[in-house]
Amino acid sequence: MTMLLKAGRVVDPSSGHDDTADVRIDGEAVVEVGADLAADGAEVVDCAGLWVMPGFVDLHTHLREPGFEDAEDIATGSAAAAAGGYTTVAAMANTLPVCDTAAVAELVERRGRDVGLVDVRPVGAITVGLAGERLAEMGELYDSRARVDFFSDDGVPVSDALIMRRALQYAARFDAVIANHSQDMDLTEDAQMNEGRMSSVLGLPGWPHEAEEVMIARDLLLAAGLGARLHVPHVSTAGSVALLRLAKERGVRVTAEVTPHHLHLDDSVVATYDPVFKVNPPVRTTADVTALRAALADGTIDAVATDHAPHPHEQKDQEWDYAPCGMLGLETAFPLVVTDLVATGELSLLDAVRLFTTGPAGVRDMGGHGGPITADAPANLTVVDPDATWIVDGRALHSRAHNTPFQDEELTSRPVHTLLRGRWTLQGGAVQW
Repeated sequence: MTMLLKAGRVVDPSSGHDDTADVRIDGEAVVEVGADLAADGAEVVDCAGLWVMPGFVDLHTHLREPGFEDAEDIATGSAAAAAGGYTTVAAMANTLPVCDTAAVAELVERRGRDVGLVDVRPVGAITVGLAGERLAEMGELYDSRARVDFFSDDGVPVSDALIMRRALQYAARFDAVIANHSQDMDLTEDAQMNEGRMSSVLGLPGWPHEAEEVMIARDLLLAAGLGARLHVPHVSTAGSVALLRLAKERGVRVTAEVTPHHLHLDDSVVATYDPVFKVNPPVRTTADVTALRAALADGTIDAVATDHAPHPHEQKDQEWDYAPCGMLGLETAFPLVVTDLVATGELSLLDAVRLFTTGPAGVRDMGGHGGPITADAPANLTVVDPDATWIVDGRALHSRAHNTPFQDEELTSRPVHTLLRGRWTLQGGAVQW
């Protein structure tokens, strides 16, 4: 189909463009961007007052399929992604069976294509069964139809330094990325929340910041020595930010992400004992939140990633000690950043969009994802209403689960249209199944 997105504010970090323009689409591609373009029989979509930007990319999504479809499946997760403005998501490997073989990766990728709402890019496991003992067939995963170039045992750290070094060394042969879950398990045994004043007040075993930072420091040293590509997921402490900043200054090939909940929540929320706030790594102190926000602004952190982690209510709604870690994120991520950081002037809109588009796309070298908005580029686009205000209701979200920590919060801005290769996946706020 031929389409003309008319008079929107086109925000494209790859070119630095931030101005009113029309975007003409023919079939799967953008054909022209400019002022006062002719319609010539195209479907005209009035975007006056709206933001037109590249489709969002999420590096860290738990779609739960195969194996845990009671929490989420690729269809419901894709619907949540489309509603959140995403056109590409990375599906983490901690499924059942684990995504440690080409067969599982190809299943996940094919299911994403069959649903057709978002490009699903499988993440391969670093070790067989996430057990941390033996490397998965990374070369086989890379050579598969799914073309896996990103590996993580997310949720379980690769604790053995020799195994981690071998993973980095092997991945470097085809310039793939290793993303290790940064947690020293010896320092977090029985831990329930961030270690600090609040954990003492509440009487909950603490999770020290060193547990994250020790692992990041080790992995940075290993990656530097091998010239390998390391990605640090869900950074949560000021000390981690300092380590990353120093490593980047020294030329280590490292990228990093932060979640919206670590930018928005601090450990005071645990005083409610509501398990919806239980997450790994835990929400930290206000000083950590401030450091993470500064790291976005100065480029130390490359991407905002949701760590979208749905759980069925019968599992999540338990006493704090027994509830699993994890929160929903796909539909609230961008509005949270706009509400918290753009509206307050801590981030420019162009920088915020970069963190959802070219930033994460660059981590995995995803050509055609996250922009640019230019002639011959794939028409993967998100259109956001910046003036929309809405109250978060977990039961109204598209995920099969409802465990959002932002229940009843008022957010500003919301995606109204999403296009995947020129086809509506979200139109007028409605997912196009």
